Amino acid sequence: MEITSIWDTFLKKVQNNLAPMLYEAWFAETKLITLNDNKATVLVPMLIHKKHLKENYNTLIETIFNEVTGSNFIFEYLTEEEVEQKKDQKLFFSEVDNTEIFQSNLNPKYLFENFVVGDSNKFAKTTAIAVAEKPGIMYNPLFIYSNSGLGKTHLMHAIGNYIIQNSNKRVLYVTSEQFVNDFIELYRKNKSDNNFNEVENFKKKYRDIDVLMIDDIQYLEIANKTQQEFFNTFNELHTNNKQIIISSDRSPDDLKQLEDRLRTRFTWGLMVDIMPPNFDLRLSIIDKKIESHGLSSSFPQEVKEYIASNCIGDIRKLEGAITRVVAYATMMSGSDITLNLATEALKDYFGNCISSKNNIEQVQILVANLYNISVDDLKGKRRVTSIAVPRQIAMYICRTVFNEPLAKIGLLFGGKDHTTVIHSVEKIKKELKKNLELEKEINKVIKDLK
Repeated sequence: MEITSIWDTFLKKVQNNLAPMLYEAWFAETKLITLNDNKATVLVPMLIHKKHLKENYNTLIETIFNEVTGSNFIFEYLTEEEVEQKKDQKLFFSEVDNTEIFQSNLNPKYLFENFVVGDSNKFAKTTAIAVAEKPGIMYNPLFIYSNSGLGKTHLMHAIGNYIIQNSNKRVLYVTSEQFVNDFIELYRKNKSDNNFNEVENFKKKYRDIDVLMIDDIQYLEIANKTQQEFFNTFNELHTNNKQIIISSDRSPDDLKQLEDRLRTRFTWGLMVDIMPPNFDLRLSIIDKKIESHGLSSSFPQEVKEYIASNCIGDIRKLEGAITRVVAYATMMSGSDITLNLATEALKDYFGNCISSKNNIEQVQILVANLYNISVDDLKGKRRVTSIAVPRQIAMYICRTVFNEPLAKIGLLFGGKDHTTVIHSVEKIKKELKKNLELEKEINKVIKDLK
């Protein structure tokens, strides 16, 4: 069993023995980096973790680790700074067999089981599971794109964790920034005549694997020399039926600074986009986050709805809002969580969420979420019913609820003529007289806006 799998299994057992908040605080960000004879070295995020784990959890750690490995180990806890201070890094790691120190860089917290599904991401999850079950066979490469904070990274880690748990395949997750940094370091050493080992190590890291996952590929646009190396890496892996998974904040067609031959290859497999979560999905995500922290009983429904209504573009902000409310209640001498308390705690937090948008932008975002389309669709010219009707609804709300000028509405909907706006408003008015379901949907958007 590789070192990452050992630690993943260990962490799951620890999680079953501790309250969620304690696990998150002391274990979630730890990583096993070496197993040498009878000593296990664990990377911890801060010095306080090192001290606390040694003084309060060492017996639990040794007991559970023995269950997983069948051997007794003495534990050493190091911060990243302490690891870097080792005089000879190669000596530090050389005593461990290469198969033992392979690092997947996967976060064991991100699993398919805790990925909350709704209409906006159902297809992405289903596809990800298919790839995880048959890596290198189903959809290669898999290209996942969406705005930041909508679950791309979670899905990538979930794929990797599933593969490791169910096979002996070697999985590597890196950001494009890490790939660039590794290549730049190699390029610098290339100035000497004796860098054969470094070149071999680079190729071994990125090509002697079964699954390569590159997150945020858009940052490769600014690294022209690195694009050539990634092209070579991609070709070798793909030729050998090794799975490639890529994420980006844009579709391949929109990555204009990448070489055409790279963008073409990204479309060989399957491209999947993740849309922003609608209100119901955001509420489900909040419920899941609260439940995982053991806080379900202390969070009123109106507080959850307040958070879901105000933060729509980034799932990470939902968890941040929950944490902020809990921390604020604690600082207020353990006050009960109420809507007033949450409003006070989050009054400056939603600056980058919907509250910072103008009225028309708010409407566009909420309507796009409700109908599982993009804001660009609303601004575009496509006239298919699935897009044209939401576009008319959005224009209707902008005009009747906010009394926005016809010219402004037309401009922010992709340069439409004011007569188009009038036609849309009148059409929805007529439809509302006979369509109760439409009235409910529009009232839902208006409620979220308020």
